[in-house]
Amino acid sequence: MSDLKEQLRTDLTTAMKSRDELRTATLRMVLAAVSAEEVAGKEARELSDDEVQAVLRREAKKRREAAEAFAGAGRTEQADRERAEGDVVAAYLPAQLEDADLAALVADVVTRTGAGGMKDMGRVMGAVQKEVAGRAEGGRVAAEVRRQLG
Repeated sequence: MSDLKEQLRTDLTTAMKSRDELRTATLRMVLAAVSAEEVAGKEARELSDDEVQAVLRREAKKRREAAEAFAGAGRTEQADRERAEGDVVAAYLPAQLEDADLAALVADVVTRTGAGGMKDMGRVMGAVQKEVAGRAEGGRVAAEVRRQLG
């Protein structure tokens, strides 16, 4: 079993013992998503830490989008709950890059690849995504690449 999945299970047990309803519900949801990913496809498999992090990133994004949708509909209580769940999930992800660090990384990749305009965006995005490795959301990366190439 991956270390991250084991950590999630241990933290779930701790949250249940301390009667932390939010944390318990959120960790159960995350572990259910991990289990679903493990049995998806032709045969069941054990996920690596990187794959578990990918599931966590997906779940965190779902929480952010749901919070925005609830807030837009004027349902602040549900939006606050989604944000709180997102914070629990985010605690298991690597720290996000600051805007300045992301800009420097994109500038470095643009220089290395010799990109000359928007026609090279795909090549730059691929290289930046490899270096970012989950430390910045794809939308943020794409916006920065567009800004520098545009």
